[in-house]
Amino acid sequence: MGRNLGATSLPRKRRPHDPMRSYDALPAPLRAWLAKAALPWSPASARRLWKRAKAEGHDTQAALQLLSRAEERTLARDHHSLKL
Repeated sequence: MGRNLGATSLPRKRRPHDPMRSYDALPAPLRAWLAKAALPWSPASARRLWKRAKAEGHDTQAALQLLSRAEERTLARDHHSLKL
């Protein structure tokens, strides 16, 4: 399986840009959340959900909760995470 993605049945995607530069451009609360996330989120995916939550008028804490719920839904679809 290689690299640091661990065992997951979710598809992987190649990124044409520098993910660290994109990560560094994220807001500090979002970067802190990503550092503790269970899944290897792309900065673009995290930023997209963050901007959507902020556009809907959510504060920082509510936006982070939205990201956590999205991660929980994704983990529920992951076949390997169910094998504890």
